[in-house]
Amino acid sequence: MHIEATETFIRLYRKLPEEIKTKARKSLEFLASNPSHPSLGHKKMAGQKDIFEIRVSQNYRITYQRVGDTAYLRKIGTHDLLRDP
Repeated sequence: MHIEATETFIRLYRKLPEEIKTKARKSLEFLASNPSHPSLGHKKMAGQKDIFEIRVSQNYRITYQRVGDTAYLRKIGTHDLLRDP
């Protein structure tokens, strides 16, 4: 899967602690190579047509919109931030 980051994702990513950034990069590597990898906890977001969520850590998630074979990264943050994907 091809991955592209939105400006919003980049802005949120830059504010993260280094430990979470490292975990996020690993999760994105898995998303690119194997979106079904069990550690991602990959799932479609409730009430959303083509927006998905993957796990970065116990508290952090990434949301993305799938268009064809491209994942457009939308947001990264805690569950509270991601209530509006």
